[in-house]
Amino acid sequence: MIHVEGLTKRFGERVLLEDVSWHVKKRDRIGLSGPNGAGKSTLLKMLAGLEEPDAGSIRMASDTTIGYLPQDGIVHKGRTLLEELTLAFTELLALKAELHQIEDALAHDEGAGAAHEKLLERYAEVQERFKHLGGYEMDGAIADVMRGLGFRLEDQARRCEEFSGGWQMRIALGKLLLARPNLLLMDEPTNHLDLPARNWLEEYLADYPGSVVLVSHDRYFLDATVKRVTEVGLRTLTDYHGNYSHYVVAHGAAMDRLREAHRRQSEEIEKAEAFINRFRYQATKARQVQSRIKLLDKVERIEIPPERKKIRFHFPDAPRPGRVLMELKGIRKVYGANVVLDGVDLHVERGDRVALVGPNGAGKSTLMRIIAGVDRPDGGERIEGHKVVLDYFAQDQAAVLNPARTIYEEMSAGSPTTMVPMIRTILGGFLFSGDDAYKKVAVLSGGERNRVALARMLLNPSNLLVLDEPTNHLDLDSKEVLLDALLDYTGTIVFVSHDRYFVDRLATRVVDVGGGQALYYPGGYEDFLYYKKQRAAGVEVALPKAKAVVADEPAARSATPPEAPKAKVPPAAPPAAPAKGKPAAKAAPAKPAYDPMAPRLRPKDAPVDRVAHDRDRKQREREAKKREQRVKELEARIAEKEAAVRALEAAMSAPGFYDDRAAAEQKVEEHKNLMWEVGDLMHQWEMLQAEIEAETPARA
Repeated sequence: MIHVEGLTKRFGERVLLEDVSWHVKKRDRIGLSGPNGAGKSTLLKMLAGLEEPDAGSIRMASDTTIGYLPQDGIVHKGRTLLEELTLAFTELLALKAELHQIEDALAHDEGAGAAHEKLLERYAEVQERFKHLGGYEMDGAIADVMRGLGFRLEDQARRCEEFSGGWQMRIALGKLLLARPNLLLMDEPTNHLDLPARNWLEEYLADYPGSVVLVSHDRYFLDATVKRVTEVGLRTLTDYHGNYSHYVVAHGAAMDRLREAHRRQSEEIEKAEAFINRFRYQATKARQVQSRIKLLDKVERIEIPPERKKIRFHFPDAPRPGRVLMELKGIRKVYGANVVLDGVDLHVERGDRVALVGPNGAGKSTLMRIIAGVDRPDGGERIEGHKVVLDYFAQDQAAVLNPARTIYEEMSAGSPTTMVPMIRTILGGFLFSGDDAYKKVAVLSGGERNRVALARMLLNPSNLLVLDEPTNHLDLDSKEVLLDALLDYTGTIVFVSHDRYFVDRLATRVVDVGGGQALYYPGGYEDFLYYKKQRAAGVEVALPKAKAVVADEPAARSATPPEAPKAKVPPAAPPAAPAKGKPAAKAAPAKPAYDPMAPRLRPKDAPVDRVAHDRDRKQREREAKKREQRVKELEARIAEKEAAVRALEAAMSAPGFYDDRAAAEQKVEEHKNLMWEVGDLMHQWEMLQAEIEAETPARA
C-alpha cells in the first residue's frame, strides 16, 4: 500500500530519520513506539503528506485514500453535530444531491422521448452507485459512531462550537471513521476518550477493512489493536511483529544483544588503538599498524540508545488507620435538573484499591470530590474512618500550580519543615535534576506539570490516596513507574483512570458509576468486562465472595478484594415466573454460556461452551506445532551461519590476511552481512520462543 524508500528527515542539526526504508501493507495494524521527540508524529505527518521529507520518497498505490487524526488542535464550528459528521460522506452526498435533481427533472418531464430515457438510465446508474457505497446505511452508520464515541441522541442538533476541546477531537475521530479511508493515521486517538469509548474503538478497528498506523500511550489499547510495532529511534525504523507486550520482551532482548555487541566492539577497538599507539613509531610493525588503522576506519561503530530516564519513587509511610477508611450512605448530588448521584452507597476498607469507571459525565469526578471532602453532598452521609490521612489528586491538579513560581518554590510552599531537605531528592526522582528545579511552572509541558503535582503528594504521608486521572499526559514509561509505586503503596487507593492496563493491574475492586448509581464488581477491569458481557448476554453469573479483613490484621494485598457488605452489587437477572394456571415447566437444559474470555476471578462453576473451547484448543495446538517446527528450522540455520562466521573469523585472524586488500575487504563485508543475518535469525527465534512461552499456560 505504501513504500518508504531512502527517507531522511532533519530538524536543523538533529537527524530524526536517515535513509530509512519501510512499508505498510493492506490490513496492517501498526503501532509506532519510541521516546518522546523520536519522530513518531513527524513520520505520521509525512505519510499523510503534511510534511515533506528532506530526501527519499513515499510511494503509494493509486487508489490509496488517507485519513489523519492529529493529537489535538481541531475545532469545528458553523454546523450542528449531525451536519458535521454527515460531511464525511462526500461522494454519497454528491450522489444524493444528483438523485434529487434527477427526481425533480423527471417530475416536470412529459415522460417520453430520448431525453426522458437518458434521465432514467442516469438515475438507475446513480442509484446503483449510491446503494453500492452504502448510501441507505449512512444514517445508521452515523448513529453507531455517535453512540460509540459517547454522544447522546440529543447532541446531534447541538452546534459544534458548544462542545469542549476533548469532544471536538471526538467529532474529528467520528468523521475520520465514517469516511473509511483505506489508510488510517492516528496520533494518540484515545487521549480524549473514556473507557467505554476506548472499548468501542478497539472493536471498531478490529473489523476495519483498511490499514491502521497509530501512536498511543495506552498499552492495553496497543495490545488489543496492533499486530506490529515499529520502533522509531537511532535515526531508523525497526519492526517487531506481535502486539505491544511482545514488543517489550523482544525489544529488551534486542537491546541486551546490542549493548553486548557494543561492549565487544569497544573492547576490540581499544585493543587495536592500544596496538597502534604502542607500535606507531616502530618500523618493524609499520605494516601491521597501517592495517589496523585502515580496519578501524572501515568499522561501522555500533550505536546504542541512551538509557530512558524513569521516575523512581516510593510513597512515604503513613499512620495505620482503622479497618474502614471511608463509608458513603445514600449520597445524592444534583446540579440543577441533572441528578448525578442518587442514593449511592460505597464502603472502602483498609488495603482496598478501588477503581471508579464509567463514561464521561457519569459522575466519577463528582463522587471523587465527595470522597475527598471537597464537595458536600445534597443528601446522604459521608463517614470518615479512624486515623484517616487523605491526599487528593484532582483531575485538574496540574492546572492549579502557581505559574509564577519555580518548581522548587512550588514544592516548598506545600512542604512541612521536616521534608524541605528531601525536596531536591524527590525532584530528582521525577526527572527534575540540577537547574531544572528552578524552571518556572509556566514553561512546563502538560506531562511535566503532572509530575510536579504527583511529586507534591510525597511531601505529606497519607494512608488514603484519592487520585482523579493521575496518568493524564504521562508516557508509557512514566505510567509504568507510577503503577509500580502504587502497587508497593501500603495504604488504600480510590482512583479514576482511562488507562485500562493501569486499572486492571492496580484495581482490586471496580465501581461502575452511571445513571446516578454506583455498582460494585470484584477484581480488575478485565473481570468487570467479563461480568458485564455475561449479564448483557443473559447469562446468570454469581459474583465471587471474598474473605473479610480482620480488624487487627494487615489489609490483604492479593488480587481478591475484601468483601464490601455496603456496596451495591448488580443483581442477576431473575428467572421468569410460570404463566398463571399452568404447572411450572421442566427446566430446559442450560445453553452453553457466553464466555469469550474468562478472567482471573471467573467463578469455578461457570459453564463453558465446550465445542468452541475444543475448536480453539485444536487451533492453538496446530499453531504451536508450526511454531515449534519453525524454531527447529531457525536453530539449524543459525548454527550454519555461525559456523560460517567462525570460519571467516579464523581466516581474518591469520597472518597476512590484509596483504590482498581487495580480497580482505570482500571477506570483511561478507562477515558483516553474516553477522546481520545471524542477528535477524536470532530475533525471529526469540519472538517465536516468546510466543511459545506465552501460549504454554493456555495449552496447559
